Amino acid sequence: MNKAIALLLAAAATAAAAPGFAQSDYPSKPIKLIAPYAPGGSVDVLARTLATHLSTELKQSVVVENRPGANTMIAASAVARSPADGYTLLLASNASMVLNPLLYKKLSYNPDRELKLTNILAEAPLVLVTNSQTGIKNVADLKAYSKAHAGKLNYSSVGLGNPLQLTTELIKSRLDVAATHIPFNGSAPALTALMANDTQLMVDVAGTSLPHIKAGKLVAIATTGPERSQFLPQTPTIAESGVPGFRASTWFGIAVPAGTPADARNTLQAAVNKVMLNPEFASALGNQTLAARKPQTQAQLDDFLAADGQMWRKVIADNAIALEN
Repeated sequence: MNKAIALLLAAAATAAAAPGFAQSDYPSKPIKLIAPYAPGGSVDVLARTLATHLSTELKQSVVVENRPGANTMIAASAVARSPADGYTLLLASNASMVLNPLLYKKLSYNPDRELKLTNILAEAPLVLVTNSQTGIKNVADLKAYSKAHAGKLNYSSVGLGNPLQLTTELIKSRLDVAATHIPFNGSAPALTALMANDTQLMVDVAGTSLPHIKAGKLVAIATTGPERSQFLPQTPTIAESGVPGFRASTWFGIAVPAGTPADARNTLQAAVNKVMLNPEFASALGNQTLAARKPQTQAQLDDFLAADGQMWRKVIADNAIALEN
C-alpha cells in the first residue's frame, strides 16, 4: 500500500467517525419516547398514537416508555441526561418546559440549557365553568356576580401551581374578578365541590368537564384558546368576551436533548410535522378531546416558548407562588 492510498483510507475512517457522518443514516435503531404520564390517559394515547405514525414515517420502531411523577420532572430529567443522539425523546408540555423552572426552587434539569423543543403537537382545551346555581352564563355575568358577592366567590383547582390554577389567576387579573382559591387533591373532588356550590368557579380541561356541561350540571362561561374550541363551538372565548389576545392552554410537544445534532433533529422534526398533518392523527386526538396543532417553524416554536414563559412568569410572581420538590 503506497502512502497516498494510506492517507485516503485514514481520511475516510476519520469521516466515518465524525458525528455529522454518523447521523446521516438517522434513524438506524429504535427510538424511545418518554412520556411523563401514567398509561391509559388521554396524553398517553397521544404518545402512543404519535409513536405508531412516527414509526411509519421514520421506518424505525418508536417505543413509548411511561415515567410518571414529580410533575413531569422524572421524565424530563431522564431525557435531559440521555445521549444527545436523537434516540431519546420527551413528550414535553408547558409544565416541563415552562412552568417547572418558574415554580420550583430546585429543579433536577434545566429546560433552557438541556432540552430543545422541536414540535408542539396538541393542546388540551381549557374551559372556565360554574355550576347551575350561580346564574352565571358569561363573562359579564361573572364580573357582576363578583361585585355582588364580594369575598364570597371561591374557585376550585386541582392544586397550587398547576396550569389550571395559574390560568384561573390569569383570568382573575385580566377580568378584575376577586375569587378565593380552594385547592383539592384531584379533579373529582374539585368538580364535586363546584357542583355542590361550595365553590363557584373552576378552570378545567374541556374533556373532563364536557360530560357535566352536556348533563346541565355545569355551565361553560368561556374557553381560553385564541379561537372557539371545536368541542364547545357555542361557547365564546375569553378573548372575544372583552380581553383581546387572551390565550392560555395546556400543550404537549416533543423535545430532545439540547446537543442533538442538527441533521437528526431536523429529520425528526420533519417526520413529526408530517404526522401532525395526517387526518387520522388529528381524528385520534379529537377522540381524546385534544386539539391537534399545525406544524410550526423552529423560530415560531422558540418565540412561542419565550412568550409563554413571559406570561406565566408574571402570573407566578404576582401571586408569589413557589413549590417545594
